[in-house]
Amino acid sequence: MSDILGLLAECTQIATDLGYRVREEPLGEGRGGMCVVAGRRQILLNLEQPAGKRLETMLDLLAVIPAVADEPKSRALAERLAGHSGR
Repeated sequence: MSDILGLLAECTQIATDLGYRVREEPLGEGRGGMCVVAGRRQILLNLEQPAGKRLETMLDLLAVIPAVADEPKSRALAERLAGHSGR
């Protein structure tokens, strides 16, 4: 579990460094995703989902942001991102 939480925190930091505001909120059945609110890019994660599902959502979202490739990241995160195509 600590690996999942660590990777989720690393994903959040990368997204923040790229100018996204990451918000975790109860979204019912929704998975979350990217949006723009008042001109600010945001990533919404469903707080009601387990950490592993929130991590999968973040990996899918980060996989479609080209600038993520240039960000420093742990080997574990790089390997996880390599397996995601932004489904």
